[in-house]
Amino acid sequence: MADDKTKRDFRDRDRVSADEDYEVEYFATKTGITPQQVKELIAKHGNQRETLERVTLRKQ
Repeated sequence: MADDKTKRDFRDRDRVSADEDYEVEYFATKTGITPQQVKELIAKHGNQRETLERVTLRKQ
């Protein structure tokens, strides 16, 4: 069954899913790191977008 596009829920916008390649690619492009580095950061720090951005900025 297809998702109901009229019911929109944005609860996970503050997270980066390591299972979704497009999310990993977008975050990698946005922050200037490789997709593999994004996955490593998620494994180490969790998938909260704010935390990942803070850690990424600190390393640059």
